[in-house]
Amino acid sequence: MSRWYDGAVYRIGELAERAMVSKRTIDYYTSIGLLKADRSESNYRIYTDESLHDLKFIEECKSLHYPLDEIKRKLEIRKEGSIQASEVEKHVCTLTQQMLKLHNDLFDIIPFMEKLDEKQKETLTNNLSLLRTALLKSLLKVSS
Repeated sequence: MSRWYDGAVYRIGELAERAMVSKRTIDYYTSIGLLKADRSESNYRIYTDESLHDLKFIEECKSLHYPLDEIKRKLEIRKEGSIQASEVEKHVCTLTQQMLKLHNDLFDIIPFMEKLDEKQKETLTNNLSLLRTALLKSLLKVSS
């Protein structure tokens, strides 16, 4: 890690290592404007701690299957620190759609869960975290 500016800066390899992504991924995100890179005096691309936080946020959003244009919008909202009512409404609609999909996915799985014998159910429950188990139980109660 290099020291520059007021905080830490990273070359692409250092950033990739810290964020556990490939350099190619960082190149791509930079090329489409999701990440911002400055240039050092020796013309290396350098990324700040803010870039590292943004990169982790991008990867988290990707794990939730957000499209890149939505991730870009979320990053902009985070940086602005405010959001318009229309954006809130759009976000609520997106979350509602995701919840409906999860609800349908849950109901697709219930028949299979009901066919498990007690030992299999116990193994399944033990393999799930307490949070997942509690969430599953509460969703089943709400859905019934």
